[in-house]
Amino acid sequence: MLASPAPSGQSRRTVVDSLGRTVSVPERAERILSLQPEISRIIVALGAGEKLVGVDYFLRRFDHTVPIVFPKALELPLVTRLGEDVNLELVLNLKPDVIFVSPSESWLADSLEAKIPVPVAAFSSLGNFENLFREMEFVGDLIGRRGRADELIRFTRAELKVVRDAVGARPQSSRPRVYLAFYSSLLRTNTSYEPVSEAGGVNAAADLLPVALGTREAVVNVERLLAWDPDLILIQGNYLPAERAVTRDSILGDIRLRSLRAVRNRRITYTFGFWHWWDPAQVLLETRYLARLFHPDLFPNFEFEAEGNRLYKAFYGRDGVFSRISKMLKCDEWILD
Repeated sequence: MLASPAPSGQSRRTVVDSLGRTVSVPERAERILSLQPEISRIIVALGAGEKLVGVDYFLRRFDHTVPIVFPKALELPLVTRLGEDVNLELVLNLKPDVIFVSPSESWLADSLEAKIPVPVAAFSSLGNFENLFREMEFVGDLIGRRGRADELIRFTRAELKVVRDAVGARPQSSRPRVYLAFYSSLLRTNTSYEPVSEAGGVNAAADLLPVALGTREAVVNVERLLAWDPDLILIQGNYLPAERAVTRDSILGDIRLRSLRAVRNRRITYTFGFWHWWDPAQVLLETRYLARLFHPDLFPNFEFEAEGNRLYKAFYGRDGVFSRISKMLKCDEWILD
């Protein structure tokens, strides 16, 4: 994501979004319509939730964090509904200065911009911390909270450095090969997911190409999974336990997978993964958790719930946030001995 200053005397600037689209956005925005949950969470973390004028279906129905840290979001107009197009009339009535959408919905950005005289930008981290930092800087500039954005970026970099310094000397042979079973499917995975590599693991799917522009998703078959023979399988755990289509027990009971090292050693558990992109607090916690999972001898004193509460408070300023999320997701059951 690159930004260039606007010409003198103008109050707009040009940005290149995650789809490579060039978008002219205001220098400052007071009314933001975010249909991208990652952007919405960043805005709330920067202390500017009041600038949101509407929410998408996912944030209203499924998000774990925002209803706890910014409950007013649940009172905002619902601009999208499951299986339906964006409510264009409502969008016009909300008079946003800028609209954010997810790059995985690559058609939506151009479609909205063709119908509504408002800049539409598609942004996300795409599983990469530097992308997340650039996104935070951009949003911070846009809403006049760059100082807070820089503070959170420094905090995240310092926390990541603790992990990098601890696992950095580990030889490649001691780094587990990890397979990510994401998106409610055993065979849908991610080609790039930095919490794994930052925590001292190796993503089995790193050499694959994503299935579409604006995503890092790949689809594999059982034969490829068997050939990879991962040391550890991580299931996307942000689904509520009763709604998980893939579970530890379902993988252990799958006769096609009995030869896998991870199955034989019962090295199957959950991680957060994308939940309509990232929560900046959660992905930092995830990296710390994965480091403990991959290299338990380096992090013997890791306490999942306490660590989560510390990191969520740093981002959202409230105590006990992760305790509530952990209870919903049963995170106390995730760590393997």
